[in-house]
Amino acid sequence: MARNKHPEETVSLILEAANRLFIEKGYEHTSIQDIIDQLGGLSKGAIYHHFKSKEDILVAVTDKMTEESNRLLAAVRDRTDLTGKEKLKTIFKESIFRPVQDDIFTVAPDLSSSPGLLFSIFRETVEEAAPNYILPIIEQGIADGSIQTEYPAELAELIILSANIWMNPMIFNNSAEESRRKFMVFRQMMSGFGLDIVDDEILNRLEELASIYQDNRLRKGIETMEV
Repeated sequence: MARNKHPEETVSLILEAANRLFIEKGYEHTSIQDIIDQLGGLSKGAIYHHFKSKEDILVAVTDKMTEESNRLLAAVRDRTDLTGKEKLKTIFKESIFRPVQDDIFTVAPDLSSSPGLLFSIFRETVEEAAPNYILPIIEQGIADGSIQTEYPAELAELIILSANIWMNPMIFNNSAEESRRKFMVFRQMMSGFGLDIVDDEILNRLEELASIYQDNRLRKGIETMEV
C-alpha cells in the first residue's frame, strides 16, 4: 500500500480492519501485526502515528460504532412531543436496541483487565453521557412534572453509571442470570424514583446482550485451548 496522503483515510482503513478482526478473532486475540497484515503494506509506524496502543484502536472502533446512535439519542433528547419521563425511557430503549450493540458486545474485551479503557468509559459516562443526554431530560421532566427530584445532576449520574458501569457484564463478567438480577434491582430503584422506564422488553434485551458477551468469551476460550 502506498503511503496515504490523507490521514483520515488511513485512520478509516485501520479502524475498518481492526473492527473486522475484533469481530472475527476477538479483541484479546488480535494483535497490532494482525491489523497490519490486513492493510496491504502499511507499516507499524504508520499505525502508531495515529494510535498509541491497541486499546486506543478499540476506543476509536467503539466510538465509530456509536456515532450514529449518539445522533439518535440527541434527537430523542430534543423531541418536543414527549415528557421528560417518556424521553428517559425512549433514550434508554434506543440505546440498547441499536443493532450495533451486538457487535460491541461481541468484540469487547474483559474490561476488568483493561484499566485504561475502563477509565475511559467511566470518564465518558460522567463527563459526556450524563450531562449531555440524561441531565437535560431530567431537567425537562422536572419542568413538566413527570420527574420529581431535587438533585437532577446526581440522579443523571446515578442512572447512567448504573446502566454503563454497574450493569455492564464486560466489567464485572456477570452471567446472563447475574446480569438479570442486577437489571431487576435497577428497575426497582428507578420505580422508587417514580420512573417506570425499564419494562420486560428492555430486561430481555439486556439479558440477551449479556448472553452474547458470555457466549463470545466461551467461544474464544475454547479457541485458545485448541491452539
